[in-house]
Amino acid sequence: MLALMVLPIVACLILAVIHAYLGLHVMTRGVIFVDLALAQLAALGALVGYAVGWPFHTTGSYFFSLGFTVIGALFFALTRHRNMRVPHEGIIGIVYAVSAAAAILILNAVPAEAEHLKDMLVGNLLFVDRPEVIKLAILYGVIGLVHFLFRRRFWAVSRDTDTVSYARVWDFLFYATFGVVVTSSVEIAGVLLVFAYLIIPSVCAFLVSDRMRMRLLVAWGVGISGSVIGILTSIRFDLPTGPAIICTLGSVVVIAGIFKCSG
Repeated sequence: MLALMVLPIVACLILAVIHAYLGLHVMTRGVIFVDLALAQLAALGALVGYAVGWPFHTTGSYFFSLGFTVIGALFFALTRHRNMRVPHEGIIGIVYAVSAAAAILILNAVPAEAEHLKDMLVGNLLFVDRPEVIKLAILYGVIGLVHFLFRRRFWAVSRDTDTVSYARVWDFLFYATFGVVVTSSVEIAGVLLVFAYLIIPSVCAFLVSDRMRMRLLVAWGVGISGSVIGILTSIRFDLPTGPAIICTLGSVVVIAGIFKCSG
């Protein structure tokens, strides 16, 4: 049984590494639910693709999903300003609520809506194959390299300290690369696990350290260890893998909070 979980474990480790890093940007920006909104837009795009004839986990479905996510990324970049009358989080929340409602309306019109809803929320992590894992590793490797090469610019935009005229372009590039990651991740892991990977490790990192490099190491450690423990727990007790990982990561937050309070 454990041998069958090698590919899901590798996929989870890849997901944990890229999402933990992006989660630190999300926490720094103070837009906690942008990942959930983009993940929901990705799921909505896949559902629209399905409604017009593209089955889930096909190339056509992926590009529908990516298209919706990139549109969302552009919208979030254009609506972010220094002196906003309405907090950006409020706009992000509206996008999430509307896209989730639209997804439910589409699900109501397609057969086997319960199964599609489950697939949208928790993905198909157990059925990931070698080509998918390799594609994921290459794609996220390229995006990671882009963020490493232009890390000063991306962090300046996230910290809102970039005052050059084309800062909005870098803001869009951040959200666009973020959207590509979310789109690919939702197809495998589902909306809930993607949100957990983005937020929980970074929250733990912010709790235990004030230095960004240490936060990144902590976030990676939490994401990787939570993934492995969650998968092993799901095998041992025959539990759904995604929810098991999420609950494991959630327990780490509690431990980090206790550590912070006692320190």
